[in-house]
Parts: sequence; C-alpha cells; structure tokens
Amino acid sequence: MKRQAAILLLLSFSPMALAHVSGGMAGGFSSGLLHPVLGLDHVVAMVAVGLWGAFLGNPAIWLLPVVFPLVMTFGGALGIMGVPLPGVEVGIALSDIVLGLMVAFALRPPIWVAALLVGLFAIFHGHAHGAELPGSASPLAFSLGFVISTGLLHLSGIALGLLTRWPVGQRAVQGGGVVIALIGVAFLTGIL
Repeated sequence: MKRQAAILLLLSFSPMALAHVSGGMAGGFSSGLLHPVLGLDHVVAMVAVGLWGAFLGNPAIWLLPVVFPLVMTFGGALGIMGVPLPGVEVGIALSDIVLGLMVAFALRPPIWVAALLVGLFAIFHGHAHGAELPGSASPLAFSLGFVISTGLLHLSGIALGLLTRWPVGQRAVQGGGVVIALIGVAFLTGIL
C-alpha cells in the first residue's frame, strides 16, 4: 500500500501527461494495453467515468463507460487524420477536474447531460492517442489493447463506485473524486 501511494505521489508531480509520447510507444497490442495506465491523467479520467456512472446508477453505470470508448474512437480517428484539435492537453486535464468534481459533489444531471459531457472529454483523450497511431507498427492491435485497457479502468471505477451503497463508502468515493480533481488541477497548471 505504501509503495502504491508513493508511486501515485511521484506520478502526480509530472508536469506533462505521461501517456502522450510522440512515436515509438504505439507498437502493438501490449503497448496499447499498457498505454492508458502509464499516464495518470488518463487513469483518473477513466476511473472517474466508472465512479460517476456507479454514483448515478442504472442506466448510467453502463452507458457512460460505453459512450466514452465509442466517442474516443471518433477523437482517435480525427487524430489519425491529422485534424487539428486545439487544447487537447487542456481538455484532458479539464476532464479530470470536471469528472472528479461530479463525483466529489455527487452531482446527478440528466443522463443525456452526463453522456454528452463524458463524450466531449472522450474526444480529447482519443485525439491525443490517435495522433500517435500513424507511425505505429500495428495500429489495429494497439487500438484493441487500448480499448480493452480503457474498459478495465472504467470497470475499476464502477467497482469502487459500488461502495456508495454504504454511507462510509459514499464519502470515500466522493473523497476519491476530490483527489481526481486535484490531479487534474496539477496537470492543468503544468500544461499552462
């Protein structure tokens, strides 16, 4: 536990998103599988989507983690095609902040608003990684690994979010939302 906390602390001091490397990383399935977990900014956003979905309950518990990778694919396609998207890193940092705050304050907007918000942030996450894919050895294998890893991070958030069934668990999950938002602030201040 201490080791994991130390690693999380060290990663939070990184001024740039660790998952955004230019070239080289995107080589195949295993690279795609590892890619999302190597960037704290992506990890917390994916977990936040699952947490918020669990907080909102049915159908959001499954809808939000499905919307994210579907729309992320669209953002990835934009990146692959070289379509510019201004402020990608800022959008990713804001996803951490906003999704973290949604969890922290247990906000319950209409499902369409939640899905729209998650989809908007998914475009930035997808674009960041799609822009890296053209030089990879196997874009299809990388993408498959990436989507599986993203789904597993969403499931981790859902599993943690199920703690909201108990008052102590609800406070713990909301505290996790605060931590996610603070990590987003750290990335945002490192970007600007």
